[in-house]
Order: sequence, then structure tokens, then C-alpha cells
Amino acid sequence: MDLEHIFPLDAGYLIASMLWSAIGAGFWIYGKKQRSGPPLFGGIAIIAISWLITSALWMSVAAVGIIGGIYYWSRQE
Repeated sequence: MDLEHIFPLDAGYLIASMLWSAIGAGFWIYGKKQRSGPPLFGGIAIIAISWLITSALWMSVAAVGIIGGIYYWSRQE
């Protein structure tokens, strides 16, 4: 089994993973402090996709979609 297939180490993946994990952590901390569900669960989802999706492009697409979902869910409350 090739470890690079499991843990991709190209620069695009690493940068995207760090960026989206930091944004997800920010949403999670904000949601926890404000006791607000959308940013809390959205932050957890963004952190999870940065671990689960191994393509920088699809990780970014999913993260932007989740951020849109957070915005939409926040406006519904």
C-alpha cells in the first residue's frame, strides 16, 4: 500500500487543508462561545472535510458549500 495515496503531501493539499482547518476552527470557537448551532456544527464539518477529502479542489468546493450552508442556516433562525 502506497502511503502517499493515504496521506497526500503535495503543496496544494497541505495549504488547502491548513486554510480550511483554521477557518473551521474559527467557526467552531465562535459557535461555542456564542452558543450558536450553525457555526458550531459547520466548523466541525469543515474540520472533518479537511481530513476526509484528499483533493484540494474538492475540499475547497465542499468548504465553501458548508460556509454557504452556515450563512443560510443562520439567517433562518
